[in-house]
Amino acid sequence: MSVALGYIFLGAAFLIIVSMVMMLARLIGGPTLYDRLLALNSFGTKTVLFLCVFCFIIDRPDGVDIALLYALMNFIATIAVLKFFNYKALNVRLLADPEGEGKQ
Repeated sequence: MSVALGYIFLGAAFLIIVSMVMMLARLIGGPTLYDRLLALNSFGTKTVLFLCVFCFIIDRPDGVDIALLYALMNFIATIAVLKFFNYKALNVRLLADPEGEGKQ
């Protein structure tokens, strides 16, 4: 990796960390639940970006797989939290049976 590319990666990592701190401030001070959830989801996305940049800084690009796994977990957790706060339970089916099939 060239020196210029290393400085670009370090600058990108610094800016990602600054934006993560701003998302934490939004998470703590968010007026509604959905603002906090959006901040938490954005924090998770920025964590994935930081992991990718960090893996390239230390010259180990195989850590990007871990970042992708973390992104998938972040998405599934966001959907689960939204479903829980909408229905107050996690065992509710998302798609209703329109014709009543399956009920006896």
